[in-house]
Amino acid sequence: MSGGVTTAALRTAAGLRTAAADGEDDGPPVTTPRTPAREAAERELSKPAYHENDPSLLQRLLDWLWDRVGALLSSAAQATPGGWVGLTVLACAAVLLVIALRLRLGKLRPEPTSEGGTLFDERHRSAAGHRAAAETHASAHRWSEALQERMRAIVRSLEERALLDRRPGRTADEAAAEAARTLPDHAEALRAAAHAFDEVTYAKRPADTAAYSAMRDLDDTLQHARPLLPETGAPGDGDSDTPENDAARRTTTVPDGGRR
Repeated sequence: MSGGVTTAALRTAAGLRTAAADGEDDGPPVTTPRTPAREAAERELSKPAYHENDPSLLQRLLDWLWDRVGALLSSAAQATPGGWVGLTVLACAAVLLVIALRLRLGKLRPEPTSEGGTLFDERHRSAAGHRAAAETHASAHRWSEALQERMRAIVRSLEERALLDRRPGRTADEAAAEAARTLPDHAEALRAAAHAFDEVTYAKRPADTAAYSAMRDLDDTLQHARPLLPETGAPGDGDSDTPENDAARRTTTVPDGGRR
């Protein structure tokens, strides 16, 4: 039992002695042994009236947790140069680092991908129509929508130039991979453009003016880019340039029926 209960028991025993002394002034003093006095005090203090204002189980648990946290912080403060001041500086630095990383990286999301999503919606627009829509969004500082329309303009322009076949359901990643075959010098830029489109469209990461400017510059560059087309009519197709065929082509018929 705690020291408070023992103290109360002693006080109860003292009270019993005082009451006996007050009742019988001339008689011998009444003494109560320590153990019965303690048990009597415990029985008295176990009554509900003495526990009406006791903290609840949750409050006791919270108090215990705070005591442990306080002890931990005290130990950390003793081990940190500067004591509590040094510990406070370190805590503030950690909080600032977390905020900086949060602002730099944005929301934590899975790596964006266009798998299962298509590049174009049901509306069919020309490349010029997508460019006009992109500029309308850009003038209103809607950079995400502007970037999306510019990516669609890039792919639609390649389709109009017959560098990509018109295929419904194509994703941005697929378009970039297919376009890189005929525009190998711009393969990396096309992959970066598709990734930016996926981040905006599927990962919901907002674009900014720099991201849109990069997409617009790529669109302008690809409009003047010369594609790498497969060669046709290679030697060996049709008539070959063998000595026999060359001689046959040089052979002509003379009026006398001889050969020259």
